[in-house]
Amino acid sequence: MNSIPTPSVILLDIEGTTLPVSFVHKVLFPYARKALPDLIRDRAGDPAVIAALEETRALGPDREPLDQLMEWMDEDAKIGPLKALQGIAWADGYASGALIADLFPDVPPALRTWSEAGLTLAVYSSGSAPAQRLIYTYTTDGDLTPLFNAFLDLEMGGKKDAESYRRILAKTGWNAPDVLFVSDVVAELDAAASAGLLTCQMVRPEDGTIAGKPHPVAHSMKEVADLFSLPEPAGKAQ
Repeated sequence: MNSIPTPSVILLDIEGTTLPVSFVHKVLFPYARKALPDLIRDRAGDPAVIAALEETRALGPDREPLDQLMEWMDEDAKIGPLKALQGIAWADGYASGALIADLFPDVPPALRTWSEAGLTLAVYSSGSAPAQRLIYTYTTDGDLTPLFNAFLDLEMGGKKDAESYRRILAKTGWNAPDVLFVSDVVAELDAAASAGLLTCQMVRPEDGTIAGKPHPVAHSMKEVADLFSLPEPAGKAQ
């Protein structure tokens, strides 16, 4: 008999969990890097761009904003103004058809099954909430955003900080023992567990993820369902 509690809320990381790391680093990041110079020049009057550039200048006062942004991208820094500008660039790419998210094949059937079963689905990622929505709007399986109840980003705080998960609970009204956080990063899971959430590490062989204790480990959403007694994803098993 499975002694692991069954959650009513599934909180999902994106990169390495529902979407291959390669899509982020080999598709999204290069696209943003190429698009940012023109975006900054052509949308100089856009309030969102102005705000992001002002914050960039405040954080890196001795650098040209574009140089600072490029350096942050090289470092894969989880910094608000960079994420905001990347999100704007990606919105253009998705709208033009240049970008489309190819999720892991086990993900869409699981999301649909769990949503239909009445589970609450949400995302917590370092990418901005608008960028998260873009990923799930423009997928090879169609628009999946109606399946989600919330898109949470760095406004909640860093993903390796337990206080961020407490903020999420306060914002949403969820009870910690009812929430399962699924991520490929052990430090994020450690923080979530410290806040009382259930946790599961997604270990995708394609991404070379290394399993870490003490969190339950799954290699697909079907295995998540098996571990936590969730409804079995419909469609072909992955």
